[in-house]
Amino acid sequence: MTLFAAAIGLAVLARFNPGNVVLFYPPYRVDLSLNFFLFLLTSGFALLFFLINTIRSTLDMPSRVSLYRLEKRQRESGRALLEALKAYLEGRYGQAEKSAARATQLPENEGLAALLAARSAHRLQQAGRRDAWLLQSQKDPALRNARLMTTIELLAEESRDSDGALLALEELNASGIRHIQALRLALRVNQHKRNWQEVLRLVRLLDKRQALHPALSQRLRDLSYEALLPTAAHDVDTLKNFWAKVPASDRTSPATAVVAASAYMSIGLQQDAASIIEKALAVNWDSRLLKAYRLCAAPEGSATLLAQIEFCENCLRAHPNDAELSLTLGAFCLRQKLWGKAQRHLDHALSDASERSTIQESHLRLGQLHEALNQPEVAANHYRQCAIATMPRLNRS
Repeated sequence: MTLFAAAIGLAVLARFNPGNVVLFYPPYRVDLSLNFFLFLLTSGFALLFFLINTIRSTLDMPSRVSLYRLEKRQRESGRALLEALKAYLEGRYGQAEKSAARATQLPENEGLAALLAARSAHRLQQAGRRDAWLLQSQKDPALRNARLMTTIELLAEESRDSDGALLALEELNASGIRHIQALRLALRVNQHKRNWQEVLRLVRLLDKRQALHPALSQRLRDLSYEALLPTAAHDVDTLKNFWAKVPASDRTSPATAVVAASAYMSIGLQQDAASIIEKALAVNWDSRLLKAYRLCAAPEGSATLLAQIEFCENCLRAHPNDAELSLTLGAFCLRQKLWGKAQRHLDHALSDASERSTIQESHLRLGQLHEALNQPEVAANHYRQCAIATMPRLNRS
């Protein structure tokens, strides 16, 4: 409406405009009406504006073409990166690597696409291509931590290249990365390298963050102590100092207690070994502890052996049908030459036993008992039954 009114106003103004414009350049003179002059002036400005725009558009054409091509590459690279991620999650690792390779054509996506391609090549067991992709990902410094995490994770899965994983881990630790996944990867690498002291430290850190399953945590701690305790058993002070630093909850673990008792026995500390087993049995009743406890029997006639017999008798009240406990008590009584009690408990162990090793040892102990009582025929029968227990195929025949 406003434009229509303006047009009407201009038409009326032009009709009743008596103005005149004279252009004089000796010896020439040009007379123009004001309306025509305004028309020429406006047309000239419009033509000039059109020419300037045309020239500017022509000059900008190369940059506009470059921008168009860049946008096209960005679209294609982004699409290829999404396709690579989708294929990787679907388990189509060959297609994922191909799509990631196309995505690397754009520098902004090159590092991320190279990491995805490295993971895909690793799943295809192509170590050479994987390492090449990891090397290519170094071009993007912003992905340094992502590259190191990926390197550690992939190399940690290959025990033969744990050195490379350890080097990447050291580089990652230098930057102060301490999140849960980094700790888990560090745990895996140090476990492969059998750095058990570091494994213990990492397990404790992850336990504080509740990032490990309790069963896995206990197993890793048992493995660590199984490796570290024998190395500390070269002298009494070293072993005792090491054992004193072990948390109380780990000392009562059956696997750890058995290894610790064996370490103490190896340097002649039989009584300390027996004490470790007794404390562990008070918390965790386990047949492994009872088998180790039999090896800790004190010398005949000693007060320690009598205390061990009393300890087993007290335990027998709470576990009357435990074959391993009856076998242990019978072995201690046999060592103390308490023939009647020894035979009673060994017979009890034999009747309750279900494991072949328990049956075998029960027959062996009974054979020793009857041999000491000058009953060779009965002893020979038990020795024969002990031999049969070690050869189940002959037993079935």
